[in-house]
Amino acid sequence: MHELGIVVHIVRTLEDVAQENSLTDIRRVTLQIGKVSGIEPDYLVDCWEYYKKKVPLLKYSTLDYEWIEAITICHNCQNTYSTIDYGRECPYCHSGNTVLLQGNECLIKEIEGE
Repeated sequence: MHELGIVVHIVRTLEDVAQENSLTDIRRVTLQIGKVSGIEPDYLVDCWEYYKKKVPLLKYSTLDYEWIEAITICHNCQNTYSTIDYGRECPYCHSGNTVLLQGNECLIKEIEGE
């Protein structure tokens, strides 16, 4: 379960942001999660709930997330398409010369705190 490691990394980042901005309480964190990142949101939330009991800064926080669509580009025909719908093979020219443009990330979009 790599979700715990992700939460640990997010918490460290939040602690740095809180220190830099004189925050004593983080109320809400919104993440953007790529649809092909392999992250299971339910596991991520479970890890968050566990971890926030250990970090006073997060005691009353909630974790929200939004999905980032997975988009691939074909280097042969330059078209983009939904990775989830078509995989690695371009649906336009049937080339395998493709690269994932987005959809594998996990980003902190927003932090609300006092």
